[in-house]
Amino acid sequence: MAEKHFKYVILGGGVAAGYAAREFVKLGLNPGELAIISKESVAPYERPALSKAYLFPQGAARLPGFHVCVGSGGERLLPEWYAEKGIELILGTEIVKADLASKTLTSAADVIIKYDILIIATGSTVIRLSDFGVQGADANNIFYLREIDDADKLVAAIHAKKDGKAVIVGGGYIGLELGAALKLNNLDVTMVYPEPWCMPRLFTAGIAAFYEGYYANKGIKIIKGTVAVGFDSDTNGDVTAVKLKDGRVLEADIVVVGVGGRPLITLFKGQVEEEKGGIKTDGFFKTSIPDIYAVGDVATFPLKLFNEQRRVEHVDHARKSAEQAVKAIKAAEEGKPIEEYDYLPYFYSRSFDLSWQFYGDNVGDTILFGDNDPTSAKPKFGTYWIKEGKVVGVFLESGSPEENKLIAKVAKLQPPVQDPEQLEKEGLAFAACVIIKLDDSKESYFIVCL
Repeated sequence: MAEKHFKYVILGGGVAAGYAAREFVKLGLNPGELAIISKESVAPYERPALSKAYLFPQGAARLPGFHVCVGSGGERLLPEWYAEKGIELILGTEIVKADLASKTLTSAADVIIKYDILIIATGSTVIRLSDFGVQGADANNIFYLREIDDADKLVAAIHAKKDGKAVIVGGGYIGLELGAALKLNNLDVTMVYPEPWCMPRLFTAGIAAFYEGYYANKGIKIIKGTVAVGFDSDTNGDVTAVKLKDGRVLEADIVVVGVGGRPLITLFKGQVEEEKGGIKTDGFFKTSIPDIYAVGDVATFPLKLFNEQRRVEHVDHARKSAEQAVKAIKAAEEGKPIEEYDYLPYFYSRSFDLSWQFYGDNVGDTILFGDNDPTSAKPKFGTYWIKEGKVVGVFLESGSPEENKLIAKVAKLQPPVQDPEQLEKEGLAFAACVIIKLDDSKESYFIVCL
C-alpha cells in the first residue's frame, strides 16, 4: 500500500483550495510541504464561470483562462505555478476514508496520505432528483452543474440539440443563470419551480417580479407552484418530456436541474462537531479536532456581524475563509495573534445584461426603490432590509462599482433609519451619504449626505 506524508493537506480542489495555496505561498511555504487532493482532473478554477461565460455561444471561457485567482482580480495560477512552488496536485483522486484521529486519508486506489494539518475544503454536491425517487430521473440529457465535466457534457448537448427545447427545474441561482445561458444559445426555455417566486431564499416578491418579467420578455416561459414528478424518454434513453405534478407535460430535449446542494461532510461524520448542516468552526476555521480546519461551503462559522453561527454557500466566502484559515495556521506556528473572521455576507449574479449584488442579511421589513420595470431600457433598482430600526441588508441591480461599494458600506455599518418613506424616496442616495461612526457602538453616527 503506497503512502505519502505532507505537512499540510487541502482536501478538495475547488476555489477555496486555490486561494488557500496562494495564501500559503504568500506567508511562507517550503517545497514539498503542501498537497491538494481533488477528485477533479484539473487544477483549481473559478467555479462560477461554469454557469456563465463557459456556456456563451460565442467567446466562451475555457481553461486555462479561469483558473484561480482571476475571479477576484488576482494572478492566474496555472498547474505550472503549483509545480514551481513545490505544491503537489493530487488530481483525479477520490478519498474514501478519513481518520482524523490518526491523521490519515485513504484514496479509492488504496493510497494512504498522512498529514500534520488538514484543511477540509470539500465543498458541496448537487441534490439529484433521483435522490427523491423521481421516475425517469436517470434519463440521458438530464444535467446537473457542479464541476467542469458537467459543464462539458451540457455544452455538447447544447450543440447536439441546436434550437431544441430546454426545461430548467429550479428557480434559484443555477436555474436563473442557466435559463439565461440556454436562451442565449437559441434554445426554447421553460423554467419550473415550486415556490411563488424565483430565488426565494434571497429575493423579495418585488425583486423577483422584475427578473421574472425580464426573463418572460426574453421569451423564457416560467411555470411556478409545481414540481417535476417524472420524465419520459425514447428508446435510446434520451429524455423527451418532463411530467409536472399539476398534470402538464413539457416537451424537452435538454433538462437542467438546479434544486440545491448539500455540503460534502460524510467522510467526517461522527469524528467532528457539526452544526446547521456543516462542520462547526471558530472564527479561525478551526474545528473541534486539533489541526483540522474547515472552510467554504462545509464550515458553520461565527458570523460576528449578526452574532450567530452560519453556513454560507458562495464563492466569496470560499475565497476569504480559505485565506483566513491559512493565516490562522501560520499565525499559530509563529505564536502571533490574528483577528477573528469578520465576514459581510455577499452574493451576486449576472445574466443577460443584468448584474446584481447583495450585502448583509435579508431579514426584517423591506423598502424597494428605483426603476424595477422589466421593460425599461436601463432598469436600476434596489431594496433595503430594515430590522430594529437599522439597515441590515442591501440589494442593487445594475449598480456601478462605486455604488456597489457604497451598499456594502451601508450593510456593514447598519445605519439607523428614521423614516422608511423618506428612505424609499432617497433610494440609492441614502447609501451615498458619508456615514461616520462616532464611537464603537452601533447607535452613534454622524451622517452627511453629499
